[in-house]
Amino acid sequence: MAQCVQSVQELIPDSFVPCVAALCSDDAERLTRLNHLSFAELLKPFTRLTSEVHMRDPNNQLHIIKNLKIAVSNIITQPPQPGAIRKLLSDVVSGSQPADGLVANVITAGDYDLNISATTPWFESYRETFLQSVPASDHEFLNHYLACMLVASSSEAEPMEQFGKLSQEQHRIQHNNDYSYPKWFIPNTLKYYVLLHDVSAGDEQRAESIYEEMKQKYGTQGCYLLKINSRTSNQASDEQIPDPWSQYLQKNSIQNQESYEDGPCTISSNKNSDSNLLSLDGLDNEVKDGLPNNFRAHPLQLDSSSDPSNNIDGPDHVKSASSLHETKKANPGIIHGACLTLTDHDRIRQFVQEFTFRGLLPHIEKTIRQLNDQLISRKGLSRSLFSATKKWFSGSKVPEKSINELKNTSGLLYPPEAPELQIRKMADLCFLVQHYDLAYSCYHTAKKDFLNDQAMLYAAGALEMAAVSAFLQQGAARPYPAHYMDTAIQMYRDICKNMILAERCVLLSAEILKSQSKYSEAAALLIRLTSEDSDLRSALLLEQAAHCFINMKSPMVRKYAFHMILAGHRFSKAGQKKHALRCYCQAMQVYKGKGWSLAEDHINFTIGRQSYTLRQLDNAVSAFRHILINESKQSAAQQGSFLREYLYVYKNVSQLSPDGPLPQLPLPYINSSATRVFFGHDRRPADGEKQAATHVSLDQEYDNESSQQWRELEEQVVALINKGVIPPNFHPTQYCLNSFSDNSRFPLAVVEEPITVEVAFRNPLKVPLLLTNLSLLWKFQPKDCSGKNDEEVKELVTSEPEMIGTEVISEFLINSEESKVARLKLFPHHIGELHILGVVYNLGTIQGSTTVDGIGALPGCHTGKQSLSMSVRGRQDLEIQGPRLNSTKEEKTSITYGPDRRLDPIIVEEMPLLEVFFIHFPTGLLCGEIRKAYVEFVNVSKCPLTGLKVVCKRPEFFTFGGNTAALTPLSPAASENCSAYKTVVTESTSVCTALTSSASSVDFGIGIGSQPEVIPVPLPDTVLLPGASVQLPLWLRGPDEEGVHEINFLFYYESVKKLPKIRHRILRHTAVICTSRSLNVRATVCRSNSLEEEEGRGGNMLVFVDVENINTSEAGVKEFHIVQVSSSSKHWKLQKSVNLSENKDAKLGSREKGKFCFKAIRCKEKEVATQSSEKYTFADIIFGNEQIISSASPCADFFYRSLSSELKKVQPSAHTEKQSVEDAVRLIQKCSEVDLNVVILWKAYVVEDSKQLILEGQHHVILHTVGKEAYSSPQKQEPPEMEPLKFFRPENTAVSSRPSVEQLSSLIKTSLHYPESLNHPFHQKSLCLVPVTLLLSNCSKADVDVIVDLRHKTTSPESLEIHGSFTWLGQTQYKLQLKSEEIHSLQLKACFVHTGVYNLGTPRVFAKLSDQVTVFETSQQNSMPALIIINNV
Repeated sequence: MAQCVQSVQELIPDSFVPCVAALCSDDAERLTRLNHLSFAELLKPFTRLTSEVHMRDPNNQLHIIKNLKIAVSNIITQPPQPGAIRKLLSDVVSGSQPADGLVANVITAGDYDLNISATTPWFESYRETFLQSVPASDHEFLNHYLACMLVASSSEAEPMEQFGKLSQEQHRIQHNNDYSYPKWFIPNTLKYYVLLHDVSAGDEQRAESIYEEMKQKYGTQGCYLLKINSRTSNQASDEQIPDPWSQYLQKNSIQNQESYEDGPCTISSNKNSDSNLLSLDGLDNEVKDGLPNNFRAHPLQLDSSSDPSNNIDGPDHVKSASSLHETKKANPGIIHGACLTLTDHDRIRQFVQEFTFRGLLPHIEKTIRQLNDQLISRKGLSRSLFSATKKWFSGSKVPEKSINELKNTSGLLYPPEAPELQIRKMADLCFLVQHYDLAYSCYHTAKKDFLNDQAMLYAAGALEMAAVSAFLQQGAARPYPAHYMDTAIQMYRDICKNMILAERCVLLSAEILKSQSKYSEAAALLIRLTSEDSDLRSALLLEQAAHCFINMKSPMVRKYAFHMILAGHRFSKAGQKKHALRCYCQAMQVYKGKGWSLAEDHINFTIGRQSYTLRQLDNAVSAFRHILINESKQSAAQQGSFLREYLYVYKNVSQLSPDGPLPQLPLPYINSSATRVFFGHDRRPADGEKQAATHVSLDQEYDNESSQQWRELEEQVVALINKGVIPPNFHPTQYCLNSFSDNSRFPLAVVEEPITVEVAFRNPLKVPLLLTNLSLLWKFQPKDCSGKNDEEVKELVTSEPEMIGTEVISEFLINSEESKVARLKLFPHHIGELHILGVVYNLGTIQGSTTVDGIGALPGCHTGKQSLSMSVRGRQDLEIQGPRLNSTKEEKTSITYGPDRRLDPIIVEEMPLLEVFFIHFPTGLLCGEIRKAYVEFVNVSKCPLTGLKVVCKRPEFFTFGGNTAALTPLSPAASENCSAYKTVVTESTSVCTALTSSASSVDFGIGIGSQPEVIPVPLPDTVLLPGASVQLPLWLRGPDEEGVHEINFLFYYESVKKLPKIRHRILRHTAVICTSRSLNVRATVCRSNSLEEEEGRGGNMLVFVDVENINTSEAGVKEFHIVQVSSSSKHWKLQKSVNLSENKDAKLGSREKGKFCFKAIRCKEKEVATQSSEKYTFADIIFGNEQIISSASPCADFFYRSLSSELKKVQPSAHTEKQSVEDAVRLIQKCSEVDLNVVILWKAYVVEDSKQLILEGQHHVILHTVGKEAYSSPQKQEPPEMEPLKFFRPENTAVSSRPSVEQLSSLIKTSLHYPESLNHPFHQKSLCLVPVTLLLSNCSKADVDVIVDLRHKTTSPESLEIHGSFTWLGQTQYKLQLKSEEIHSLQLKACFVHTGVYNLGTPRVFAKLSDQVTVFETSQQNSMPALIIINNV
């Protein structure tokens, strides 16, 4: 149980006190009424004695009574009705609420920290009122009247006569059989005569004389002169007198009833009692530690206007039979005791003491003696009961019958003079004067007698009081007999059916058990008495049981919570809404956040309902909000019910303050960090052959890699514009902001361009939610030209949208447990700072919402607002937490977050806006296929744009054409059946010989030091005016690798007017091309063996080209025709075809391979420009009658672009320390280098939809090195084998730049001149001598030392067998020096002794550069075997 203000040792004596009746004359009542008090009420604050009292027991032993209190009440002849008592108790409980400053008790049990009210004053008030209102009954005498005060006024004409009348009235009430109520203790009731004298108005002499007369008639012990009203009521305001009556009169007590003459009286609850102040120590415990009563009053009660006191106004009445109970209405304006001074207070206190000492206690003492004597004489026992009890108790006990064996004889009644009742009377008298030992003995004796007679009601009463007496005995002579109480409760409840007395037993016993820390037994006892007949009692007892569980040594927290819920439920049934709410709130502390979601939902729902009933609307909203925002496990129907209840409550809240700020709604959930903001117009859909640039849209998923690529492209073009340097204030353009983008700066939005905010909603419920009139909530700070800021906050979408237009979504349905995004737009019409705060909408649900499954089930939703059951207007804020900062030490050690400003754009002035459309843009190409498309540029803004450029990582994929592009058709219609190439019809004579032309790479945008990825778009006049559009041709070439290619184009443009905030704008396009295999070209170049020069020095080359058709016919390709092979080089050109002179047509079917051989010669000196020049010579060898001019667009464009991308891959060689070595290496490397590039142009015949199409294309092979194969498409490299791990540190030695063996062996070209066959008569001459000329040609541009060694060096004996042996005659070794590109001939002789076929290619040639100290002397490559046939004739 909760803590109480009084201990149980104080509570029980205060609950059972001697009762005194008061009977007043009308004049006496009028005197007390001047103070707004009845006589009984006047005495109430002073009824506790301030000193100890002594009396003698029947054995003449002195007995001390401490803190004695008496109860004085007016005589009421009708017993109170049960309904009246119930109403009174209900009012007392509802009138006692926890005060705001009530001390809370924080209990820590396990992982629970509970904030529990330490005291329960409503329970104490209930208990006190209940114990006072137990009606008097015949089986016990504790609340029967022991004495009667007869009160008359000194101002009456005949006071003594009045006393006589009052005495007769009392006698009539007590002894007349018409009155069964009130009950009197003994027939000869003590009468005490009181003369009231009004000091301010009465005649004191007369009063004294009347008092003398009274003393003579009634004795000095039986009368008293009480002087009151020492001041008149009009002096009342002069000085402040304490008002000790307020706290007593606030409590509606049955004992407090007035005697009324006529008229029924109704009962009403005390409306102002919510704010009642608690007395410091209970109802009547006014004196503690000997302090006088007036100083114990609550300090706040001095100001009578501040406490709602119950006052009596109106004349006296006698209560009729139908009246129930006097009602006191609180009137804070009335002061009690207004005519009384502090001296009067002392007089009243003195009067009560005199009455008790002189009148009441002697009367009680005498009565106890009489009863004791009667009992002894009747039972024939020894002198006193004291000695008798020993005999009774020590003797053999009669076994008590169990309660189940006892017959139901609760109806047995004893006559008043029965000896059993006399024992009970004596016991009760002893109990009232705190003589608990004697009381216990008497109760024990009576109990046995009653049980023997099977008088159950009497027995239960004796058991109850015996138990209490045993507990209260000084020094605890015997343990508390709890089983007595249990038996009494069972008898009262089950046999006598008297729940009131059973409840009294439980209240007393529970207090006693609690005082002994037997909380478990107390809780069981309290729970046992809960029943359906009284919700209020059950609620209070369950609550006390809950407090027992929490106050145990090891608190039982969940039992506490469970019983608090039960108590809350019963409070609710009893109409005690505030207490019900408090119980549920206290229990919630236990269930909250422990995963008991259904219990939490139930509690929150009840809290919401009760709060709503009590008009605590904010609490109600909060409780319902909790039900909705937790992941609910409820059924759909239950969730729908919760939601409707919530909406209903919310609607009521919002109606209270319709102009207040919009409330925050809990549903649907918003994932703020997933909010995306998009600046710009939506992308236009494809229109026939027109396809808009993909740009950026909210439909695209964020990809970190592609985002990085776009950033690099933009940096590339910005660096080019700014002369190779990226400006420090450059930030990449971001059109779509999300949780991955950099949101630390305020984004820039352009006026008149929409801002789209994508909000991610999630409906956690199993019922659909319908949001209506959904729009963004924003704050805008416009900037005018003068630079002033005037803040305009527009929160309602109904406001004039001259600054910011707001899009409203009329209906937005989120199905059960669905996540859905809403895209909301704003249209800025003015420059300034915009802050997007959140969303505003009406939250509602749909009628019959449990059946909705998917959008299709909702036809009624779009017919109008009638389908909505209920909706409330509210908002949700978008609050996005920025990224966690982690750069400095402080940030690493603390948790700090950076700003996220994606919702705070700055609106800047107008900028140009470009739209790009692609016409006839293919989705599939063959590798190397050339296709012509068109691109349209449209300026859709009101500003001209300039500086249009496109940047792409794959510049070899497309071209706008070079400076020669104007020769091709310009419009898409004119080019439908034309070739993409520039062609010229040729004559038949020129077949297989080269037609040359030249072009500069500068014309095609591939100049020295330029960035080939950034391509200016050739706009006419370089400016695109507002509303203007331009179509330009665009040639595309299928990438060389097969597969799907994503190619990113970034269009860059600027405004003609330079703006400070935005320097440029971009437009993105991602083209997706699927390429399929076409041809694979492999080429090698090798030196020609012949040294005869037709056109001077420089040597010839042979170019071998293998073309294989690797198309697998998936594109419907029938065959490929090689229509032309062209070369492009600064120094070389193809001269003629070697092997295709007869066959003009070069067709390749599926999987066929063709081999071509071409002769290449050096360009003439006049054709070869200086090294720095970008002039290339193009030579075309045609296999047909149409020449494609390879030096024009688009052939040359694609060639240059593939060349530049190839050159980018070749890394420059590393520098070394010795410059001379570097030069030597360079010279040696140049010998074997050749910069010949071959372009193969082809046509493919495709059948598609029974139509034959001709596709064109070109492949490039870039030949760098003599004898090394080159390919048109990158070759798949085999993955290298795993090398074994090495566990040592390699020495860091600088690798000297050393040319490869291949490069060193190509310094000298050798050629042998000799007769192919020779007839020699061996029978005439045994030796055959053949002259052989060895030509040595220096291929490098440096002097070379050459050693020619003629000695045979065979690696294996097989070579001897094959070629036979011959001998070189003469000098075996020659040393000579060859100048740059010099040709030298050596005359040699070979000697043969047999016929046969011989290989003359045996001379070994070694070469090194003349001026090098380091000898890179390497054997030179031999040409093919030089075979000679020797015949015998």
